[in-house]
Amino acid sequence: MKKLIIFAGISLTVIMVLIFSTQVQTTNSDESQNIVADINADIFMPTKSSRPGCEETDSCYIPSVIKINVGDSVTWKNQDVAFHSVTSGSYENPDGLFDSGHLDPNQLFTLQFDEAGDYDYFCTLHPWMKGTVQVK
Repeated sequence: MKKLIIFAGISLTVIMVLIFSTQVQTTNSDESQNIVADINADIFMPTKSSRPGCEETDSCYIPSVIKINVGDSVTWKNQDVAFHSVTSGSYENPDGLFDSGHLDPNQLFTLQFDEAGDYDYFCTLHPWMKGTVQVK
């Protein structure tokens, strides 16, 4: 009887270790997929950028200025918990060249730039959020 109890205890321990290691591998796999998805964005709207203050450190869009070549695309990702937008021009003077509409948290917006120039943009909901795409 004592051997049966010891065998059952060891078996239970082995099963628990196998279950735990499977869960850890799944979690690590999921995290890797999130990192890969994040790498696909060029510009991020970070957490708390919906609050004034990010403009003081130029971190409302990260990076706030990006340089690309004609024909390249830029992808923005909203990593904040608030809605944001990517709208061309400035808050005082939107120019109508592009507008992502309201982006939900974790939503992406991609735009191809086919002409050289500097393209300023802002968030329609948070006017302190500003950035520029420089196309050469």
